[in-house]
Amino acid sequence: MTALKERQHDDIKYYEARNQLFKLSLMADYDQLVCLPSLTSIDKHWYQIETARKVLRQFGGRALLADEVGLGKTIEAGLIVSEYLARGMVKSILILTPASLVSQWQLELASKFGISSITTDDDSRQQNAEDFWKNNPRIIASLNTAKSAKHHPLVTSRNWDLVVVDEAHHLKNRNTLNWKLVNALNKRFILMLTATPVQNSLVELFNLLTLLKPGLLKTEADFKKEYVSSKNGRIPKNPEKLRSLMREVMIRNTRSLVDVKLPKRFATTITVTPGESEGKIYQDLSNFLRDNSEQLDKFSRTNLLMRAGSSINALTESLKNLSQKFPSDELKTLIRRASQIKQVEKALALVELLKKSSQKTIVFTTHKATSAYLAKTFTEAGIQFAEFLGNMSLKQKDAAIEAFRDNIPVLLASETGGEGRNIQFANAIVNYDLPWNPMKIEQRIGRIHRIGQTQDVFIFNFCLKGSIEEYILRILHDKINMFELVVGEIETILGNVDDEFDFGEIVMDIWLKNQSVPELNTAFDKLADDLLKAKDKYQETQELDEQIFGEEFEA
Repeated sequence: MTALKERQHDDIKYYEARNQLFKLSLMADYDQLVCLPSLTSIDKHWYQIETARKVLRQFGGRALLADEVGLGKTIEAGLIVSEYLARGMVKSILILTPASLVSQWQLELASKFGISSITTDDDSRQQNAEDFWKNNPRIIASLNTAKSAKHHPLVTSRNWDLVVVDEAHHLKNRNTLNWKLVNALNKRFILMLTATPVQNSLVELFNLLTLLKPGLLKTEADFKKEYVSSKNGRIPKNPEKLRSLMREVMIRNTRSLVDVKLPKRFATTITVTPGESEGKIYQDLSNFLRDNSEQLDKFSRTNLLMRAGSSINALTESLKNLSQKFPSDELKTLIRRASQIKQVEKALALVELLKKSSQKTIVFTTHKATSAYLAKTFTEAGIQFAEFLGNMSLKQKDAAIEAFRDNIPVLLASETGGEGRNIQFANAIVNYDLPWNPMKIEQRIGRIHRIGQTQDVFIFNFCLKGSIEEYILRILHDKINMFELVVGEIETILGNVDDEFDFGEIVMDIWLKNQSVPELNTAFDKLADDLLKAKDKYQETQELDEQIFGEEFEA
């Protein structure tokens, strides 16, 4: 018996030794990513895995990820971060991004890669900035916050194992605080992400690559002499030599090379005329917000108007909460009137659409009160549906997706509905309420309009006539054709307006400052013109990058 135990003990030791040897061999050559088996919430596309391996094995963890929009640079960065963490090669991680993307990065890392982090949006940063920057191992920071006079010394005094910069074209100018901050960081590994590495001139490329590998392109004067042949700095000289150098630090996958062929998507705006009581309460609420814009904080104003566009139930709930902090007879009247409205035209229009449809359809809502109201409405109308809500257990969510796939035509989903799940068997989306952030609209669409979808995708955007959402859709749908763009392109277009452009804040500001229809039309038309100019600039940049890079930097 003792001999048997000894043999078993030896077998276990032998297995452990072989297992350790296998892990060491993986660490030596990066032929396989050890993190992959644990990542069950992402679609693992071959070119993304190859990109991660190339950055780890050939580039030494310092790379410019410049894939075309829609191919998943964030996933590639997440794979690299996960691999370094799995191998115990990094502890301190700093992710720098525009302010509008901070929370999105936190959510993506947590939900898709199981990586927790703290952000500059969190309260702890406000309480003690020094402790915030010094003691947190993984930080996602707004680039504007990190470069500020208060935070710059704290960010740059620490050693970072890995720095990730999203929308890295914001570092194109060496004279800006953005560039100077990233240059001053003590960093071992660095990833820079941008779909548009060159927007105006080749010197921008020099500035980006200098952050990755100082000295690779020598000085700016040497670079211009060797590689720039035009006064505007756009036409390369010695293009093959330049590309050879860039292959040491840059990967640019294109849709044609990775053979990504997404089906078409078609968007329809369904503008519903509200009932008399509904329309009057929306107008009176807007006037109340205009009259009290100084007394109410920005969150309260935005929240009320967004909930008014979502459902009367969501609005009533929010009005009651506000009345406890901001006592007002006008608020009490609005609450009483809202509570008396039992049926809304938008829900009736949705029921009519769903009864006619034969498509698997996801109905997105933002607010719990709206979801509850629609669940009641669907039940009364005899529409079969499953629910996928943020507060459900994993088992309940799995059951909802399974039921939706197998025999139920409608999935009533919250903002996070279907995150990280394969739901390409559905091909229709209803935005029952509309996020004011176009990137959030894109995230909803991206649940089904993604690699693996074989059917054309249909998007139905609901709004009330005369509401702020009607104006938003006029801009996004009618003016800049957002719904015909590749997922991710709207993000770049908005970034071309201004580094910290916030679409939601702008539309709210326009709504509060303009009361008559002609005034609103003029102000929203001006915003549409600004976005069209930004879209034209994006398309010019695409053409320039195609001319410079071609298709020679794939993984």
